[in-house]
Amino acid sequence: MEKIPVEKNKEYIVEIIDNGFEGEGIAKIDNFTIFINGAIKGEKVKILIVKVLSSHAFGKIVEILEKSDVRQEVDCTTYKRCGGCNMRHIKYEDTLKMKQNAVQSLVNKTLKNKIQVKPTLGMENPLHYRNKAQYPIGINKNGGPVIGVFANRTHEVIPMEKCLIQNPISEEIAKTVLEFIKKNKISVYNEKTVKGLFRHIVIKVGIKTNEVMCILVINGNKIPKENELVEILTQKYPNIKTIVKNINTKNTNVILGKENVNIYGNGYIEDKLGEYTFKISPLSFYQVNPVQAERLYDIGVEAAKITKKDTVFDLYCGIGTISLFMAKHAKKVYGVEIVEQAIKDAKENAKINNVDNAEFITGDTEIVLDDLINNKNIIPDVVMVDPPRKGLDNKSIDNLLKIKPDRFVYISCNPATLVRDLARFEEVYEVKEIQPVDMFPFTGHVETVTVLTLKNKGL
Repeated sequence: MEKIPVEKNKEYIVEIIDNGFEGEGIAKIDNFTIFINGAIKGEKVKILIVKVLSSHAFGKIVEILEKSDVRQEVDCTTYKRCGGCNMRHIKYEDTLKMKQNAVQSLVNKTLKNKIQVKPTLGMENPLHYRNKAQYPIGINKNGGPVIGVFANRTHEVIPMEKCLIQNPISEEIAKTVLEFIKKNKISVYNEKTVKGLFRHIVIKVGIKTNEVMCILVINGNKIPKENELVEILTQKYPNIKTIVKNINTKNTNVILGKENVNIYGNGYIEDKLGEYTFKISPLSFYQVNPVQAERLYDIGVEAAKITKKDTVFDLYCGIGTISLFMAKHAKKVYGVEIVEQAIKDAKENAKINNVDNAEFITGDTEIVLDDLINNKNIIPDVVMVDPPRKGLDNKSIDNLLKIKPDRFVYISCNPATLVRDLARFEEVYEVKEIQPVDMFPFTGHVETVTVLTLKNKGL
């Protein structure tokens, strides 16, 4: 085994030769890789090694000796400690190029067809784009309640400053709830002792409708002076359409529990995406950046070239957002999703929008897809998938390769699993285009739409 050329707690001067998938800088000392958060390709930096593993190490910047042209002053006070955005130190246009390059380098490594990834579609205004905020409530050094964000990689709550990616109303509402907690000396959940009442405040905002949902996550089932709190919130924020008490008494880092109690309004808000209206309930997934989601879906639907003859499968359909976008052009759409509440919402959304050619099925994609194809003999012309970060499972890939739908659109939130899966389809399908979309500006995430068409049709 070769000697590792760096030691923990020692300083080194390095050149940054590249940036990784999450925007981290990459340097090498004697061919040994070091990852450095906040460093940009082309910079020369003095670093302190904070962790050494057998194959790579992690360093942190002590001083930037030569700055990149794309570096900018960070506009956020909690940037260093918050894990929310990791690219605020880079000019926006350049973050878009970095995301395109990250996808391209995966394509070059993994696919036979080295297709040119398209430039990332950015936002005109990449600020305050999130329509869902989740604020943990913790205890500060003086034992008082505090709300904010978890510090990067820990569960210490950093008090909230003006966040540049959240909707400003979310912050105001959360601060009002915090005032109420302080004034009435209501206890705050402590992860170590599993005692205390208030755990999280979650706010969802309809970007087009301005309707607001406020979810109070508690370790118990009663909030002291609950009516007074409802009164304060609804008087101060007339856009609040519903307030929900979410009961989470489990010792878990999952934010929402299963049980919701409406303490004001009917437990959901509506928002518009394209020409459709969607109902959003506390547990249902809705795109966090609807402005970009609309563009993402439009690209996907257009690329699928759906006609009135087509049967479409929408796998991992959530509350049916893209299913409804496609139903307008198709003969029939089948949406599949494992979250029961999401399917209830999807059915309701189809009804609200008078869409009668979409059928929604609750279940594990792997099992439902198998059943639709092999038992019900329903063969789709177009398949749209939008899987979680882990990508598609082998059985679903095998089933899709067995029935060979004519057109296949893969929406992905993780380029690494995307190209892994595309490699499996490459023999049979031509990868037509890969379009990155910037759903989460200034973070390391990149969403992509990939269009595949069947080779050798009709042979």
